[in-house]
Amino acid sequence: MPETVVVGIDTDAVTAWVAEIVPALAGPLTFERIGLGQSNLTYLIGEASGRQWVLRRPPLGTLLASAHDVAREARILSALEHSAVPVPRILAVTDDPSVTDAPLVLMEFVDGLVVDRMAVAETLTPKQRHAIGIRLPRTLAAIHAVDLHAVGLADLASHKPYAQRQLTRWSGQWERSKTREIPGLDDLTRRLSASIPEQREVTLVHGDFHLRNLITSPDDGDVRAVLDWELSTLGEPLADMGSMLAYWSEPGEHTAGDFPATQLDGFPSRAELVEMYLAETGRDPAALKFWHALGLWKVAIIAEGVMRRALDDPRNKAAASTPTVERIDALVDAARAVAADAGI
Repeated sequence: MPETVVVGIDTDAVTAWVAEIVPALAGPLTFERIGLGQSNLTYLIGEASGRQWVLRRPPLGTLLASAHDVAREARILSALEHSAVPVPRILAVTDDPSVTDAPLVLMEFVDGLVVDRMAVAETLTPKQRHAIGIRLPRTLAAIHAVDLHAVGLADLASHKPYAQRQLTRWSGQWERSKTREIPGLDDLTRRLSASIPEQREVTLVHGDFHLRNLITSPDDGDVRAVLDWELSTLGEPLADMGSMLAYWSEPGEHTAGDFPATQLDGFPSRAELVEMYLAETGRDPAALKFWHALGLWKVAIIAEGVMRRALDDPRNKAAASTPTVERIDALVDAARAVAADAGI
């Protein structure tokens, strides 16, 4: 039976909207909140014949300016539909007030494996973990090789130096969403601002690339779809690699919260991921250290924002546990250590 109440959407209104887009719906639709994301909310829509679709909307409650723009995310996915980057196909976007109180995006359902819980990661063999792990730097290289003019994304964002844009944006997010003072983070912000490497190119940047944002093949680890493009922009490609390394914890580290999956046997080390990406792209290994430190700094700020939203409106909580003060502090400490090792 379809659910009668689904937080964040009017199921009757959405059903009528979907019926205008999808031919020959078979009976009533079912709606289920899915995923572990605590930013944009994601729902699985199903019908009696077995067909499925995915629906996305912004989080509930008061949002920071420019954040959680699902219509912009849909534009990016549509532009990439025929590129070498695997993404879900966008079917429709609406902000019609008779349907929804916030923009909605309807997209195709991509079947596959999402390694987003420890229980999933632990069922994989070391060989399967390795096969998935080595796809990440290769997929990033494909994202960074997208011809912006050919796909119509050259005007997606500013072409001005990316590091300063990131520092300005996320420092502002920190000031608006922080729940406490962290002097070490403020000190690191100043150090990063004084140590920005020269930017040599502008590419598409995913902005939140990590294991949980991929749909992979359980057979060979191939990436079937890259998800969650809400932070995507134009800028320095090494920023994506730095963020990926920030999420990629190794044994003995405490930055991953309840999801230290990459510490399991079989997943490549950070050094191996770096070697594969740099071999694929020929980019600067010295500059990557700056972006690794900035990636940890940014993940700490994002985690603080998620914690703040969950405190402000518990309906934004998802299946993943809310970030803790301890995890955020560990991220800041790790960022400071990486920065110090890089001479920042």
